[in-house]
Formats: sequence, structure tokens, C-alpha cells
Amino acid sequence: MPEKSGIFFIQLSRIMHPSSDIPHPTSRIVFYGTPVFAVESLKALVEGGYHVAGVVTAPDKPAGRGMKLRTSAVKQYALQHGLELLQPEIMSDPEFLAHLQSLDPDIQVVVAFRMLPRAVWGMPALGTFNLHASLLPQYRGAAPINWAIINGEKETGLTTFFLKDKVDTGDIIYRESMHIGMEETAGELHDRMMAIGAQLVVKTVQSILEENVITSDQSRFADPGSPLKPAPKIFTETCRIDWTLPSAVIFNLIRGLNPVPGAFTEIKLNDGSKTQMKIFRTVIEKPSQSAVPGTFSTDGRTFLRVSASDGDLNIYEMQLSGRKPMKTDEFLRGFGKKIF
Repeated sequence: MPEKSGIFFIQLSRIMHPSSDIPHPTSRIVFYGTPVFAVESLKALVEGGYHVAGVVTAPDKPAGRGMKLRTSAVKQYALQHGLELLQPEIMSDPEFLAHLQSLDPDIQVVVAFRMLPRAVWGMPALGTFNLHASLLPQYRGAAPINWAIINGEKETGLTTFFLKDKVDTGDIIYRESMHIGMEETAGELHDRMMAIGAQLVVKTVQSILEENVITSDQSRFADPGSPLKPAPKIFTETCRIDWTLPSAVIFNLIRGLNPVPGAFTEIKLNDGSKTQMKIFRTVIEKPSQSAVPGTFSTDGRTFLRVSASDGDLNIYEMQLSGRKPMKTDEFLRGFGKKIF
């Protein structure tokens, strides 16, 4: 793999070629994405017969205990399907921009990727659009799926919009609403949005190619009486459970951080040491007794509850630091005597 100025280029023969039965076979798309969430949209474009001229994804990064280089999910898909791949370290690198220009994109599609400079998003004649996992202008930012659930929303959605200089502020192309289940986790919502988002990406591309797009300024969808809710990056302190909060707030935090990064609390072992416990699934119950928030109770075999300010949370799935996730009965059999 040649490396130049921190940019990786992989040029492979394509498996798919434009043909007369493919929609707009001469229109060239460059796709930007990194995680699994983006793969479904890329796959939908490829399988839909659109001409993906290039794929841009994050550089390989060391991860895990062995710090081995890990490739992104989008890179894996691109390699498997013979798509030209670019992995720039710096998006404004002149060599990357020159290579991107040589791909001659008509449209650029962005799904779960970093911020692009104007030199990149302003390149194609038909524009660059982004798929965002919220109903913009609500939940602009890096973690819209998590924050919608953490905040107890009953509805969210997906938005495609043309890029502008400020993050997540461009003119809206399409919005599609989605219901959030009462017990739905961020992981479950992520998977539903991934599939529906891929369909919305294809719909948006086709509309742009057919010159059948009517955009709307985001202010049209803002309620003057309600402040906009942000969706910033999730940090460690966001994940720490505060048991003095109401049980519903804690319940939403736990499912909003399931499966990653996971809401956590610290528990004290019988030997006096402390360890971290991630909690993935709970059910709110009326308090069995008046207890200080954060107090655990168990029968040692079947249930594990913890007190919040107004009720108990019955824990059904958890994970001790360095261990695999476990159901309550398995956890109590293996670790109950060490803790309670």
C-alpha cells in the first residue's frame, strides 16, 4: 500500500461497472464514512447500481491490548467490493485534494464522518450532503442517538442536508421521523436507524440527480419556544451514574449508553477494594424499603436492586471491569459473595 504525506490510497479494479440499466451511470459519487452505521448506506448505493468513484474513511488506528492496527468497517467493505479507497490524515492536505479532484465527483455523501473543510465539501457540482441521526435542528453533534434516549425522547428521526461551514446547520433535504420504544436502547435504535438511513441516502441521491430537490432552512423546523438540544460527544463523566437522581433519569441514561460506552457505577468489594460495574439493562420498581440512594439489595440468587431518589432499579444485565457482560443470576453466582 503506497503511503504519501500521511495519505493512503488503494486502487483496485471495481467489481461493478456502469451499464445501461443503472440509474445515472455516468454520475460519480464519493462516499465518506467510518463506522458500521455508514456501511449500510454505502452498501445501498453500491447494490443500487450507483457509481461510487471513491470511498474516504479514517486512517487505520492501533487498538486493543496488543495495539494492533484496526481498520474501519467502511474500509473493510470498500476493500471487499473493489472500491477506490482514500485514508487522509488531514482533510486539507493538497495531495488528498488533488486526488479527490481527479475522481471528479458529482455528489459527495457523508455518513458518520468528521467535519469536512470547504475545499472538500464544496468540490462537487451537485453538492455534498450528510445523513444525521436526528430531526435537525435538534440534537446537532456527535452523539444524537445517545442523547435522544438519555433525555427520554419518544420520537427522533433522520435528516439529510447539504453541508455548510458550521456543523449540522445546512439546508435540509429530507427528514424522516421515528418512534423510540419505551425500553429501546441506543444500540437497538442505532440498528434501526442504520437501515432506514440507508434508504434515505439513496432517496436523496436519486432526487439530487433528478434535480428534484427542494431544500428548507433549519429555522423552519425550530420551535421558538423550545431551546435546541445539543448532542455532544460522550465523555467518561457522562457515563457515571448519580444514584441521587430520579429512577427514570437513571433508567434513560443506562439505556442511552447501552451497549457503548456503558453507564457505570463503582462498587466496593468485601476486601475493601473498589471496582467498576457497567449496567446495561434495568427495570424501575417501587422502593422495597427506604434506603440511601446507591444502596444495593439482593437475595444472593435471583435479583439485584439499587436505590435511586424515588424508587429502585432492578438490574438485569451488568459487567464488572475486565469481565464479560452477565445476567443477574450468573453475576450473583460468580461474584455475589465477593460483594454482598
